[in-house]
Amino acid sequence: MYKFIKRAFDLCSSSVALIVTSPFWFIIAIGIKLSSPGPVFYKSMRAGVNHKEFPVYKFRSMHVYKPEDPTSGKKAEGGFIANDNRMFTLGRFLRKSKLDELPQLLSVFVGKMSVIGPRPYPEKAVRKFYSGEYECVMTVKPGLAGLDSLYDYAHGELFVKDNKVYAETVLPVRSELAKIYVDKKNVSLDLYCIFRTLKLMFQIVVLKKKEFELTKYEKMAVENVRLRTVIRNT
Repeated sequence: MYKFIKRAFDLCSSSVALIVTSPFWFIIAIGIKLSSPGPVFYKSMRAGVNHKEFPVYKFRSMHVYKPEDPTSGKKAEGGFIANDNRMFTLGRFLRKSKLDELPQLLSVFVGKMSVIGPRPYPEKAVRKFYSGEYECVMTVKPGLAGLDSLYDYAHGELFVKDNKVYAETVLPVRSELAKIYVDKKNVSLDLYCIFRTLKLMFQIVVLKKKEFELTKYEKMAVENVRLRTVIRNT
């Protein structure tokens, strides 16, 4: 029943959202073209259910990397933090407001993603972060938002600017939260993620808030990571 309700919600909500946001797609596309030469969309292959790869699309937020052009910024291979040197003004706003992820509504509509679920990683990253006890994360559809991405939004990507610090402090908690979501998934948890996403977007984009208290799920994840570290080191 949960799977049926979830898919019905995904189909209905993505259909409505695609219709309602369609004018913004046109405006954003024009803005990107005026801001930076190159394609409107950025494409990346990500791992879905049972490691089956699918393309994820975003509105492009950074200048196209050109090794022969020093003004195009540096290419951060394997980095988790967006390269500010390559990000143009509109792109920075798109990332902060999450509008760059609107094209992923198409992935939800066709059933490759869900509105709520762990954020999709490239297969290479999946093998690193979702192995062993975290392999369960690959049994559910990735989502537009989830416990892991909400933690990243409030405590990670916008505020941590060092890849090493991010890998050591944010990623372990993200993986733990992805596992917690899979272990506890239900309708009420999905609704919680939806309303928290809207609340965070308002606080970060409109109120410019930069500090957030940990939620009960985030506290649980932080404690689990701490205990796993202790066990691993003993």
